[in-house]
Parts: sequence; structure tokens; C-alpha cells
Amino acid sequence: MINPIPAVEVRGLMNRFGQQIVHDELEMSVQHGEIFGIVGGSGSGKSVLLRTILGLQAPRAGEVLIDGDVITGLDSDALVRVKRRYGVTFQHGALFSSMTVIENVELPMLEAMALPEPIIRGLALQKLRLVGLPDDAGLKYPAQLSGGMVKRAALARALALDPSLLFLDEPTAGLDPISAGHFDELLVYLKRMLGLTVVMVTHDLDTIYRTCDRVGVIVDAHMISDTLEGIVRHPHPWIREYFHGVRSRAAQGA
Repeated sequence: MINPIPAVEVRGLMNRFGQQIVHDELEMSVQHGEIFGIVGGSGSGKSVLLRTILGLQAPRAGEVLIDGDVITGLDSDALVRVKRRYGVTFQHGALFSSMTVIENVELPMLEAMALPEPIIRGLALQKLRLVGLPDDAGLKYPAQLSGGMVKRAALARALALDPSLLFLDEPTAGLDPISAGHFDELLVYLKRMLGLTVVMVTHDLDTIYRTCDRVGVIVDAHMISDTLEGIVRHPHPWIREYFHGVRSRAAQGA
């Protein structure tokens, strides 16, 4: 049965810095079980939007809802409870460099679960295996891993509390095409196997074409959303340039 309540909804969002209007009554809706890609030009406010949704930045106006619950303006204790409902990865992994990989994955569990440490360790190992990392990778420090392995370790930590919702910030940035392709395949696999809803900020056209069910493009301080097929046909000049340029044709195999 399809859940009629959006997994994530943004209503009338306004963000500005001085005289610069970043979002002007921006609207966004993400349905359960889809991978929703957010794209836009430099300075369009992709990261600002993500930070606002995550409660890291207060908007000038508007509200954010997760599973129908308004989370804008919650106090810090209430926001902590909301954050346990989703997982997040940031562009550069944001792993704690002084902790081993498995300690990074264990950290959300230790904060949220009253379980013996051996059980926490076993659960963390399961998460590492889920994202395709070998057990011995857990004993290494982030600096000892390749870029692709860091991305997977960050994903394992994001999945630590078994969320149904994931937010990913440029998940394939800095990866070579082969590693990026493998990460995209992993993301689609996890979405299918775990029933995840994924909201992803990306500029990677290959990732968009390989993974996204729908795309939201930030242009002129608003968002235009559609299926990938629909957004490619949109007449807005920036959208046409982005999705019909040389790099886009390469992503489509043209």
C-alpha cells in the first residue's frame, strides 16, 4: 500500500543572505521509496536546502515536514529524536579521524541504544558488510582507506540506526568513474533491499541517470520537480543546458 504522506515535504521555504534571495517560497515533496536527486547551478542553494531540511539552519520562512511531522523550529531535544529517524552522509565522509571505522559506525548506536558493547560491535560489523566493506576495514582509521571505502564507511554509519530515510550530500564527489558506478549500484541495491527513501544532492549526471526516480532542479530560487524523463523535456534554459549538453549526452550513452 502506497503511503499518501510524503517522506519529506518542504513548504514555502525562504532563505536569504543579505540582499541575496536563495530560496523564494520553494516547494519540494519526496515520496516514500524513491531516490530523489537535487541539482542546480553553483550558488543555487542546494547545500542550504539540505542544511535547512536537516535542521542545521533555520529558514526565514516556511516549514519542513518528515513523515507529516513539522520539524521546523523544534527545540534541541526534540530535534535529536527526529534525527534518529534518518541517516546522513556528507560530501567528504565526515568520519572522526581519531576513531577507527568500526568505532565511527558504533557511535550512533552507543548514543541511542542501551545494549552491551559486544552486541553493538556485532551490529556495526553487519553494517560494514552491508555496504560491501571487509571486516578488517573496520579496524583501520579513515585516513588508511581509499576514497570509495570512506564513502561506504560513511554510508554504514548513516545506516547504523536502521533509518528508512537517507540524506546524501554529493555521495560520489571525488570518486573515479568506476568507484562512483559501484557506489551507485550499491545505493540502488540498498534502496530496494531495505525499502529506503533517499534524498541526494548531486552534480554527477551519471549518478542521476543511474539512480534517480525523480529530480528536483533549483532554478530562479524555486524548485522544478519531475521524473527524469519529464525534467529532461523541461523548457527552462538552465535545465536544457544541463541535461542536453555534451556531458549529459555522454551520461546517456549518446
